[in-house]
Amino acid sequence: MSEMIEVLVVDDHPLFRQGVVHSLTMDPGFRVVGETSSGEQALALAQSLLPNVVLLDISMPGWNGIVTAERIAMACPATAIVMLTSSEDKDKLLAALKAGARGYVLKGVSARELTQVLRAAVAGEVYVSPTIAAEMLVSLTQRKAPDPLQELTEREQTILSLIGQGKTNREIGDELHLAEKTIKHYVTNILQKLQVRSRVEAALVASRRP
Repeated sequence: MSEMIEVLVVDDHPLFRQGVVHSLTMDPGFRVVGETSSGEQALALAQSLLPNVVLLDISMPGWNGIVTAERIAMACPATAIVMLTSSEDKDKLLAALKAGARGYVLKGVSARELTQVLRAAVAGEVYVSPTIAAEMLVSLTQRKAPDPLQELTEREQTILSLIGQGKTNREIGDELHLAEKTIKHYVTNILQKLQVRSRVEAALVASRRP
């Protein structure tokens, strides 16, 4: 039997949020461990609860969903982030994916499809609602950065530099005061962004940096 997926639900509309929580609790494979209406509180809850996935609205007062996703992705790299939004703006979609979201789902999705997306995100897959997937692909093609190093966050660039120095995950973790498991997740993200298969290839890319 697979482990239960723990979810944090973040949406500033109480009625909608309660509906999402209710639909998730109807599936025995999910447990809602927290809910909130603000991005700031979402970060605090994510850090204390360490859920498998955060279901996040994109339009909220205070920190919006993009800012919240970026900060949760930085603080809790093992937690998957899925945006649940009414916005079909492809710029917001691209910003969400760049911030670390693994899913972008339009509100109005069925409960069954939502749970499928959450399971996929926890498994490391990326999902975008079909109605805007085509536009996203066109935008990615048009705006693809000529240098994949530009896609790395500041923390990822630091870790890549340490990889280039031949340091192990444990050594990098000791230097940055992070758990070895956390460094491993960062390294996985770095390899994916650089489209390389190993630390050696990543180190070669790092050696090209000015």
